[in-house]
Amino acid sequence: MSRILFIGGTGNISTYVVDLALERGHEVTMLNRGNHAWPFAGPVTRVVADRHDRALLAEIAARNYDVVADFIGFTPDEARDDVEAFSGHVGQFICISSVSAYQKPPAHYLIDESAPLRNPFWKYAQDKIASEGIFVDAYRATGFPVTIVRPWHTYGCTRVPTATMGAGYTAVDRLRRGHPVLCHGDGQSLWGLTWSGDIAFGIAGLFGQQKAIGEAFHITTEEILTWDEILRTIARAAGGPDPEIVHLASETIHARYPELGTPLLGDLAYSAVYDNSKIRRLVPDYRARTTFAEGVSRSIAWMDADPSRRAVDTALNAKIDDLISIARRAAGS
Repeated sequence: MSRILFIGGTGNISTYVVDLALERGHEVTMLNRGNHAWPFAGPVTRVVADRHDRALLAEIAARNYDVVADFIGFTPDEARDDVEAFSGHVGQFICISSVSAYQKPPAHYLIDESAPLRNPFWKYAQDKIASEGIFVDAYRATGFPVTIVRPWHTYGCTRVPTATMGAGYTAVDRLRRGHPVLCHGDGQSLWGLTWSGDIAFGIAGLFGQQKAIGEAFHITTEEILTWDEILRTIARAAGGPDPEIVHLASETIHARYPELGTPLLGDLAYSAVYDNSKIRRLVPDYRARTTFAEGVSRSIAWMDADPSRRAVDTALNAKIDDLISIARRAAGS
């Protein structure tokens, strides 16, 4: 049994990793603000606090853990705080980064961990790159025992992932009503969506592995779909008609609504296929076993189980309608 600290622990990926750690008999502590409850599979020690409180972070680190997994580290300053607090107090530190850190636009659609890290479009990815750099520098300088994990577009039961229409119920509602839906580009770029319970198996499989220290791993699905296929799969799972998909250039979306377009230019617009050979060398049984059709059906069922989960974002809907109008005018229809 290992003593594991999760910074976060109630998010899209981390809830599944916490449950798996409990199932495997580990002693689990969570540090977060206590804003979200989740029915975990076993007893969890909860520390309700702000991770930015450096004195408290140092106090918690002094309890010494076999593994610390930070799921809510997004900035270089947070990475520096982690290194300062946990140096000498942890056997392995898991930094959760993102595949968006890889070079954009990619030099090749097939990507392994040797791909360069560069993203000129998206501050989220830039901060992940800078944070990775801080951890790697600490490993080289002092042996700080970091392992970097780069998830791909990941969703669990609380999300229905799309590229331009959010991850909530709004897209499902549009598809059920037979309203047109928006897709970037021509809808034919290649993409994959990883069920959080599957990536949890890969992350938990790295816990305590000395061969993972100082290394980076992406952990992804190998089911590759086009974005048009993704939208049609959501429509089928929602019980809606075959969708009317309206296409618009990512650059046009970005020019009109940067908050929708930046993730496209910074990640989602490019075809990508990730080589999982490296994670399988340490976790040989890793497979993303959940198809997108299976996973998104679970997500929609979770939303349907409680009316409060079926909120429609009217502001987002208005933006989608506006962008669809732009696409139609450009097409002369």
